[in-house]
Amino acid sequence: MSAPDHRGSWGSRLGFILAASGSAVGVGAIWKFPYITGRNGGGAFLLAYLGSVLLIGIALLLAELVIGRMTHRSATPAFRALKANNKFWPWIGRISVLCVFIIYGYYCVVGGWTVAYFFHSLSGDFIVRDTKALTAIFSNFTGNPWDALGYTALYSALTVAIVLGGVEKGIERLSKVLLPGLFILMIILIVRSLTLPGAMEGVKYFVTPDFSKLTGEMLVDALGLAFFSLSLGGGMMIAYGSYLPRETKLVSSGLWVAFFATLACILAGFMILPAVFAFHVDPAQGPALTFVVMPSIFAQLPFSHFFAAVFFLLLIFAALTSSVSILEPITAYLIDEWHWKRKWAATLPSLAAFVIGIPAALSFGVLKDATWHGRTPFDLMDYLAANVMMPFGGLFVALFVGWAAWPRTHGELASEGYHRALMTAFRIICAVVAPILICVIWYYKIMEIVK
Repeated sequence: MSAPDHRGSWGSRLGFILAASGSAVGVGAIWKFPYITGRNGGGAFLLAYLGSVLLIGIALLLAELVIGRMTHRSATPAFRALKANNKFWPWIGRISVLCVFIIYGYYCVVGGWTVAYFFHSLSGDFIVRDTKALTAIFSNFTGNPWDALGYTALYSALTVAIVLGGVEKGIERLSKVLLPGLFILMIILIVRSLTLPGAMEGVKYFVTPDFSKLTGEMLVDALGLAFFSLSLGGGMMIAYGSYLPRETKLVSSGLWVAFFATLACILAGFMILPAVFAFHVDPAQGPALTFVVMPSIFAQLPFSHFFAAVFFLLLIFAALTSSVSILEPITAYLIDEWHWKRKWAATLPSLAAFVIGIPAALSFGVLKDATWHGRTPFDLMDYLAANVMMPFGGLFVALFVGWAAWPRTHGELASEGYHRALMTAFRIICAVVAPILICVIWYYKIMEIVK
């Protein structure tokens, strides 16, 4: 199947790898990974996360890329193209679109925080050493409904502007320039974080597993974070794979994407958690963790305003590489399935996502007490999308590639000359290992709730 001319394609293999890696490196790694790790006890969670990536994540990443490149379509029409007489599989694609729509609704809230912190870092308003003061600053900012909604809307508009630029001129160009810069700055900040008094306690917490902390809740969080950090289960990698030219090597490209995404998470852990212990901040503080710890590090550096501004500017762009990968499957679905023009396929879903994201934006202020089972609207959207819908999508992608579409998948990989043993291992993971692990982890989580 050839790619429709109007869809566009990646300009280079490197551009695809950086763009696909950037879909996870943004606030998914720098914001979410440290606080989820802190909430789950450190080293044991790190092992559970890495295990999820190695046992399930890499294979499912490749599975999504294969589906996308075989069909040159987004998730729903891709499933239909591969199983033309089956009405069930396209619904998996539609559910994945709903999943990324929910993610986009609350992700823009976090993206708005990065924009606000960039502007305030220019004046130095948020750059102080006292972490208690920084916690209060964050609470006051996110608790102000006009600030929360205004910056969410601004960030959403930035995302739409990039997606309107298309695949090569918008998404790929942004990723090529900004992702390397973010990695360099993260390494600089890691060096500073590790030299803080008491930082080694944070390193020990991060890398030393305490297996007494292993619970069903932790395993669900590890699985969900693996899916979130690799952008799995929401059709994002299917959409990105649909723009791949035939000559691109899928396995090596997928491995590079998984490597960079996982590396970004680990670097974020070494950047944030040592400073958490140095400044006596609660590692289980939650979504505010990065926005409390990083300004306190900058306050102890020469040219603190400059470093803070550069960091949050790069974080904005890193977040944008993620949010455009979230919006792109929705846009591609509307283009492929409903033949919308790109400008409407990007703009109208963004407006709708902003509306459903309003409760998430207000979850730290006027709606902070509006909880269900202890979760605010922000927490519920995050939990539903990352821990339920993304693994659900991943489960059926695995079953689809491992069983329903295996002859086509085998042919796609065989055409690249991969060894039979590699393809056999890939099929076993997709057809058996991944579905069993996902279901077992869900079972333990359900049993914990029942108890």
